[in-house]
Amino acid sequence: MTAETRGMLIGAVGIAIFSLTLPLTRIAVAEMSPFFIAFGRAAVAGCIALLPLLLERPPWPDRRQLGSLLVVALGAVYGFPLFTSMAMQTVPSSHGGIVLGILPLATSLVAALRFGEWPSLRFWILAVIGAALVVGYSSIDSDQGLSLGDIWLMCAVVSAAVAYGEGGRLARSMGAVRVISWTVVLSLPVNIVLALWWMTPDLLSVSWPAIASFAYLSAFSMYIGFFFWYRGIAMGGIARVGQVQLLQPFMTLIAGFALLGEDLTLANLAFAAAVLAVVAAGRAAPVRAR
Repeated sequence: MTAETRGMLIGAVGIAIFSLTLPLTRIAVAEMSPFFIAFGRAAVAGCIALLPLLLERPPWPDRRQLGSLLVVALGAVYGFPLFTSMAMQTVPSSHGGIVLGILPLATSLVAALRFGEWPSLRFWILAVIGAALVVGYSSIDSDQGLSLGDIWLMCAVVSAAVAYGEGGRLARSMGAVRVISWTVVLSLPVNIVLALWWMTPDLLSVSWPAIASFAYLSAFSMYIGFFFWYRGIAMGGIARVGQVQLLQPFMTLIAGFALLGEDLTLANLAFAAAVLAVVAAGRAAPVRAR
C-alpha cells in the first residue's frame, strides 16, 4: 500500500469524525450561544490537549512554526467553528454539509498556491466537477436562493481550507498530534475568557442531548479528528487527501437523517454515488511537487 493510499484511508477516518459536526452543532446551537459553542469547544479541547503535551514534553515550537500554528488557529479554532455555528442557526445540517462539499477544491487551491503541490489538468477538471456537483445539488435543494447561512458556510470553507493546508504541511515536521495540541493549548487563555464571556446564562437548564453534542464537538471535532486528518495529509499530500472531503457531505446527510430526522432521499444517494465516482477518478490523477 502506497503512502498516498494510507494517507487517504487515515484522512477518511478524520472526515467521518468531522461529518457529525454540523448535525451536532445544530442540536447544540438550539440551546446555547453560537459564540459560546465556538470558543467553548476550543477551550475544552485545549484542556484535553494539555495532557499529551505534559506527558511528552516536546520542544516549544520555533518562530516559523508559531506563525503556522497561528494560521491554523485562525482557521480551525476560530473561523470554522464560529461560522458553522452561525450558519446552523438558520439552515439544516444536510444543506450545510453539501455546501461544505466544495472544501476539496478550496483545499487543492491552497495546496497549489501555498505549498508547492501542482495537480495535473485532469485532477483540476475532476475537482471542479466534484465541486460543481455539490454546488448544483445545493442550489436544487434550496428554494430560497443564497441565504445568510450560505454566506457563513462559505466563510467556513475558506477558514477550513487554509487551516487544513497549513496544518497538514506542518504535520510533516511536527506530527499531527503536536500540531493540533499546540494550536488549542496556545490559544487556550483567550478561548477560556471568550467562552466565559459568551456562556449561556442558564447553562444548568441545557438538555443532555445539547450537552452531549457540545462534548463531541469539543473532544472529537475540535481535537481528535485532526489526529487522523493532519496525519493523512502529511502522508498523502494536501491536494490528494483533500479529495476525501467529497465524502463528507453525504456522511453528514446520513447523520442529519439519523440525529435530526432531516430528509434522506433516493436522489441524495444517487448524488453520493456520482461524487464517489469523481473521488475514485481523482485518485488516479497525478499530483506532483513543483
